[in-house]
Amino acid sequence: MARKAVCCGLSSLELVLMVLFLLMTGIAVALITVLAINLNSPTEKPEEPIPSINPPKNPYLIGLGRADCTGPAADVPLMGYANLEQTAGGIHTRLFSRAFIVDDGSKRVVFVTAEIGMISQRLRLEVLKELELKYGDLYRQDNVILSGTHTHSGLAGYFQYTLFMITSKGYIKSSIQPIVNGIVKSIDLAHRNMRPGRIFINKGELLDNTRNRSPHSYLNNPEEERKRYKHDTDKQVVTLKFTDLDGDGVGMLSWFAVHSVSMHETNHMVSSDNLGYAAYLFEQDKNIGSLPGQGLFVAALASANSGDASPNTRGPYCINTGERCDYLNSSCPIGGREMCLAFGPGKDMFESTRILGENIYRKTKELYGSAEQELQGSIHAAHQWVNMTDVTVQLDSTHSGKTCKPALGHSFAAGTTDGGGALNFTQGSVEGDLFWDGIRDALVGVPSQETQDCHAPKPILFNTGEMNKPFPWHPAIVDVQMITIGSLALVAVPGEVTTMSGRRIREAVKQELEKQNAFTNPEVVVAGLCNVYTHYITTYEEYQVQRYEAASTIYGPHTLSAYIQHFRGLARAIAEGKVGELPKGPEPPFFSNLFSLLPEVPVDKSPGNTTFGQVIQQVDPLYKVGEVATVTFVAGNPRNSGDMRDKTFITVEKFHNSTSTWEVVHTDASWETRFYWIKGTANQSNATVEWHIPLSAESGAYRIRHFGHYKQRVIFPVITAYEGSSHTFRVTKTLYSL
Repeated sequence: MARKAVCCGLSSLELVLMVLFLLMTGIAVALITVLAINLNSPTEKPEEPIPSINPPKNPYLIGLGRADCTGPAADVPLMGYANLEQTAGGIHTRLFSRAFIVDDGSKRVVFVTAEIGMISQRLRLEVLKELELKYGDLYRQDNVILSGTHTHSGLAGYFQYTLFMITSKGYIKSSIQPIVNGIVKSIDLAHRNMRPGRIFINKGELLDNTRNRSPHSYLNNPEEERKRYKHDTDKQVVTLKFTDLDGDGVGMLSWFAVHSVSMHETNHMVSSDNLGYAAYLFEQDKNIGSLPGQGLFVAALASANSGDASPNTRGPYCINTGERCDYLNSSCPIGGREMCLAFGPGKDMFESTRILGENIYRKTKELYGSAEQELQGSIHAAHQWVNMTDVTVQLDSTHSGKTCKPALGHSFAAGTTDGGGALNFTQGSVEGDLFWDGIRDALVGVPSQETQDCHAPKPILFNTGEMNKPFPWHPAIVDVQMITIGSLALVAVPGEVTTMSGRRIREAVKQELEKQNAFTNPEVVVAGLCNVYTHYITTYEEYQVQRYEAASTIYGPHTLSAYIQHFRGLARAIAEGKVGELPKGPEPPFFSNLFSLLPEVPVDKSPGNTTFGQVIQQVDPLYKVGEVATVTFVAGNPRNSGDMRDKTFITVEKFHNSTSTWEVVHTDASWETRFYWIKGTANQSNATVEWHIPLSAESGAYRIRHFGHYKQRVIFPVITAYEGSSHTFRVTKTLYSL
């Protein structure tokens, strides 16, 4: 029996008769619109309802831009786990910088979130230098915020302080330049796309997607303070919806507190991790028919106070015995710290990234779709450079404290349950170790008594503030910055802020803005990993426990209080209209002659009787959706391809019989593809491409192609392009379909 279409209790015949009748009454257009909506989805509402309020008389100018910032996908260490063995070997997803410019007619601000580990001081200085060359004083240190998503699968090599250079094989020009160029290009695109528009704000909670990885530290915060909050990680999602004057969406920007470490330190592929995948899904949803990284709609997920917020929701356990790790120091009875790792929610890191990304995407889409509160009012920007090694903090009416020269504690070397750490270090160490202290004293010198007293109860492993060869090991001059857009205050924090630290910053800034009656119920957002990286920022109480986050709070126990003091000052200056009176502060250094430990790319060689791009493991002739098509090529080192931004190492292509042409349906920016570069012996290497065929794939003929470059040396090095292609194979919805 044929199925009868039903809408609103009427049969198809009744609907047709009703439409014919109404055509004669002159109101058919409205009915047909309603009918089309209901026939397709009886309960679905329009995805982007036009806001009910009228556009403001003086709308903002808004500009959005996105650009590829992926660097060399081989040999360069990945930034985050500080593991020199974790070097790039291919691409899981490409990395993008997304820029948002807002102008109220007299003042302009820029927020950029880049899919990299964090913003380094050197990176920010180089970006600002490029912006000055292009735009003069339009985009400056006071009105441009740069933030990193904290993926631990982005490329390293863009720091100028010794500690980070040692764990990144130095300063790598081929790594930092694509990031600088990508960030600047995203701002260029946003600048060129500026037009009148509107911004709506919404917020909600996303549960069951994070877990506090240092609950013992969190519980050391005052009980009365903890009772004000339901959770020990920040579940808040704040979403901005950018539209044109008619209310049609053009972009989205959200902040959510989660570590982008769903991809473990065993991963060697460049990946944007969970926040990046959420942004990817949003953009693919809006830019229908576009390849990843293309399309006009720009969606970004930015980091917040995620310092102790782990995405590994199954928690830590001993991987050798299955037991739960020790609660206080996260170690195991057998194997110690190295056996204690956190996992989940998926069966592997790819599935965990997918689950977290999908959950974040769905929540931000919900908030985006229901956003009705419009941001209106003036824009402000305030910025200072601060010497964080020497800040006096007024703790109360009778007591004061001071920040310290940078130092890292013993628990820093223990790493976290999300990864990292080695040897016999454990979290929660409040006493030194004679063996390791002896090695420290012999190699880098004994910490001064002043530094030891200032950092107490932290037992110092590296007194980095007293180590200056070949360059200072940690920054002393730090950016503090804040911008406001109407009732939204965006606080740019130069480090990883724990849950409670972020809450205290938000509360302090909100109080200061409301004091002057210039702001009514402002929404304060903490953006993490901005402008310069200074490790962690814990509360004073969390610092006493000395788990990893506290051991990595490099300016001592009063670090958070010092930042709050400065952010209060910025908020006060904005509220009182006295931003111009803020002291500029001491400018940071820009070092020259930085070293690199990354060797040159060797000459590429292919196995006997093969050529570059030749297939050495062929695809199967037939796959069904849900399976994985795999092919392996003879490859050159991807570093020989130079700047590959806006390009691809691979394509998946579908053949169209009607036109006898191949259409690119996936690139190496696609979630469905994985490009593995495998370094072999004798300067030989392979490239394996996987296409995880989605259920939505159309039946038909496909091929997989690989593009690259190899180096030869006759007299001088010669770089030659090559390409290779798999056999044609078929994809079917079912394995036995004809």
